[in-house]
Amino acid sequence: MHVKRFAEAKPYEAPNHRGVTGLRLQGFEEQGPKNQWVGYSQFLPGGGAGPDSTPFEKVYVVLEGEMTVIIDGKETVLKPLDSCTIWANEVREIVNRSNHVCKMLVVIPYPPGVKP
Repeated sequence: MHVKRFAEAKPYEAPNHRGVTGLRLQGFEEQGPKNQWVGYSQFLPGGGAGPDSTPFEKVYVVLEGEMTVIIDGKETVLKPLDSCTIWANEVREIVNRSNHVCKMLVVIPYPPGVKP
């Protein structure tokens, strides 16, 4: 088992994101997970990401607040404990349209060729 305390989480910058603070909860450490990493993102009102895509899938889990996910012009609002999978190469945009901070977990596999 690998335990990492919240107080030990380090911030990270995600490309094409705005109005967000991300903390890496697990991953990119020698004793951590070998296949994926877990981020904790806090999006301010109006914050978001994209539109863009990645060559690997990712999972979003909303913990608090709400997040609008836009794919192919279709909007889906995720609320607390709702989750979604964004497929590899699927173009998505996310926007916090509420007046509350949206807190989300993000689970992402390591990019090809990257080892912890």
